[in-house]
Parts: sequence; structure tokens; C-alpha cells
Amino acid sequence: MAVDGEVVRGSGEADEPGWEVDPDDEWGVAVITTVGRQLKLRREAVEMRVCDFARAVGYGEDLVYKVEAGKRIPRREYLERADEVLRAGGLLAAAWEDVKRVRYPRRVRELAKLEAQAVEIGVYESISVHGLLQTPEHARALFEAWQPAYSEEDLERVLAARTARQSVFERSPAPALSFVVEEAALRRRVGGTMVCRRQLERLLEVGRLRHVTLQVMPTSSGAHPGLSGRIEILKFADGTAVGRSDGAYNGRPTSDPKQLRVLELRYGTIRAQALPPEESLTFIEHMLGET
Repeated sequence: MAVDGEVVRGSGEADEPGWEVDPDDEWGVAVITTVGRQLKLRREAVEMRVCDFARAVGYGEDLVYKVEAGKRIPRREYLERADEVLRAGGLLAAAWEDVKRVRYPRRVRELAKLEAQAVEIGVYESISVHGLLQTPEHARALFEAWQPAYSEEDLERVLAARTARQSVFERSPAPALSFVVEEAALRRRVGGTMVCRRQLERLLEVGRLRHVTLQVMPTSSGAHPGLSGRIEILKFADGTAVGRSDGAYNGRPTSDPKQLRVLELRYGTIRAQALPPEESLTFIEHMLGET
């Protein structure tokens, strides 16, 4: 999940190698400011002007100023190219280990951190395919339809962040993952025929993993406790848990035992009403044959 996108710039300027820094993200600001200062000090130590450095690395001067001022999050290729041009012996390239921890928005990082720590994740999604299950093409089609529209830069950033979260499937030991997705969400023609086919194929791939349970809620099932919105429950090795639901507690995450029991009851009822896992995979296979 290559996750880093490229944004083509005009006027002969090369692709932008980063994103704007969120001023409310204190940790992110501190990291990127430090990395920018290191880049500037190294450039000045070899007595290279900004214009010469920009030409050597293949990026615009304005971009270089922003990175050095800590206003821009550099991508990996920028740091590697700077390391080579400034003959830093790997020191600048190594800064990527710090940068990659703050390259995505704080809210996404916090969610990804919880998902990376959870030993069990249960999700019911009411109106779309959950982000952990989306193909990059499906996710892009959803983000491109968002209003107000994302800038191209922000679009690449949210896409990269969503894709990066899917590393949860590669964890070892693997967490127990369960998903319930609405039939209506699977039938929505997001991105066109080929994107829909690939999304269904992705669901089949994930649903066949030993640590994943994937269920489809058919539209013929009638009313159920998830009609008010998404439900997510994450459980951790120390026995604690976090849950949230669009239809409960103002949609805010909760770790209160009483509230978690309500969410678990609702999620359990939803799973009981959905098609069993094997029938769900067969259902998706039939849908794939219809596309």
C-alpha cells in the first residue's frame, strides 16, 4: 500500500514531494521542523545556494524553501535525492524513519495506531465498503466524489493514508478481523465496471484469509440494529476495548464498559442476521459473475 502518490506541477517544476503540515499537529510540526532545519544546515555547510540545490535535486526553489522552513512534509525520494546531492552519507535519507510517522493526518495516525495494536477488530459498514477493504481505485473514486472537492495534493495524501492502514492484514500475529458489509454497498457502481469487479475480487481475497470473517447483509434481511450507521469495535491484548457507532453516543469513541456492551450486542445481532461467511463469499462470487 507504493503508497506515495505524485502531483505534477506546471511551469516545468518537478513533482511536489510532500504535503502541507497541519499546524494543529504539534508532534508533526516538531518533526518536520527538525528535518527541515537539518536539510538547511547541511546545504549551507557545503555552501550550496537554494537555486543550485533545487536544480540539482530536480525540484522548484519554492518547494525547497517550504521544506527547509518546516512547512512541507518531504517524501522519501526527496530526502534520498538531497542526501545524494549533499553527500550526507545516509543521514538525510535516514530522516525518513521519523517523517513517515507523521506524514499522514493526526486523526488517521491515531486510528491506524489503534488498529495496529488491536487483537480483534469488528466492523459493520452501512453505506459503503469499509476503508480496510477498499481497493486503491475504489477509494480514489469515493474521494473524487467528495464535496467540497479535495485538492489533488490532499487527494493523494488521504489515498496514501487509507492504503497504509491496510497493513493490518499483514501483521504477525494476525488480529481476528470481522466485517459485515451491506449488499447495497456492493452493488453501488463506484468507479465503473472494472473498479467494481476488482473490489469484489478484493473482498473474496480478504474473506478467504484464515483470520478474517466477512459477511454480507442482504437487502432482503429487513430491519436490524445497524441501520443507524457504522459500528466499530476494537479489542486489545490487555482486555480493554474501544468502540464507536454513528448511531450512539454522538458517534464518539467510547471505552465505557456499559456502552461497549451495547455496541457489542448490536454488532452481534447484525452478524446473526447477515449471511454466514461461506454463503457470503458465494454471494459475492455470484455478484462478480453478474458484472
